[in-house]
Amino acid sequence: MGVTELPAVEKDPAGTCPYLDTQWVAEANGQKVTAIGVDNRFDTPACVFWSYPEEPQLTVMVRHMASPEEAMAVVDWAAPIDYTDPASEPEGWNGGRHGGGAVPERIGAAYSGAKGPVAV
Repeated sequence: MGVTELPAVEKDPAGTCPYLDTQWVAEANGQKVTAIGVDNRFDTPACVFWSYPEEPQLTVMVRHMASPEEAMAVVDWAAPIDYTDPASEPEGWNGGRHGGGAVPERIGAAYSGAKGPVAV
């Protein structure tokens, strides 16, 4: 899959993400989760969470790339270095973060990091 490939999912009110708890997402984001979509085309399935608006409230992608450089390219796409602040948590991960409106033509905030050939 390409660096910029996004999940392609339908809303499923009964959906579950295999690694991220719905209640945790609701509490962390401050919005009720009304549907989840899971894209199994990714090595680790991508999860998309919705609340009441049409736009997703949260998208999580774990990308296993061929090299650390390719993983960082995923991070730089998700959190472009020219518009973001450094992100270094959890320990050993490096990337970027931004608030809503910081990146042109993007909605919402992002936190993205890479460690070796893995990007989140």
